Amino acid sequence: MTVLADAVLVLHALFVLFIVGGFAATWLGAAWHWEWVRDRRFRSVHLAAIGVVALLAALDVPCPLTVLEARLRTGAAGNEGFIEYWLGRLLYYSLPTWVFTLVYVSFALAVLLTWRFVPPRAPRSSRR
Repeated sequence: MTVLADAVLVLHALFVLFIVGGFAATWLGAAWHWEWVRDRRFRSVHLAAIGVVALLAALDVPCPLTVLEARLRTGAAGNEGFIEYWLGRLLYYSLPTWVFTLVYVSFALAVLLTWRFVPPRAPRSSRR
């Protein structure tokens, strides 16, 4: 089961990278005129991804990927979120859960505000 748990961990890390990296890429892309950062599909998926994270945190629902990884590793669900767990491991410092909820919701609001300042372009019509 460790191999499956590691696969979930990698998937989870890629999800976090998509959310954080997508935000940074959107602003860099706006400054450097990268057209792909204004793609409505990319931006919608990005906003939905952080929206789900923020909603789960606000509702105090454990992240499904964190729960799955913990179950695969130990047979029981963990009580910490992905970022909380790994940040704690990396820094050997634990913060209260409400801090992470605040960060997730604030980040979601920042992504939403990005739609105002770096608006995605309207989808192109597929008709000719």
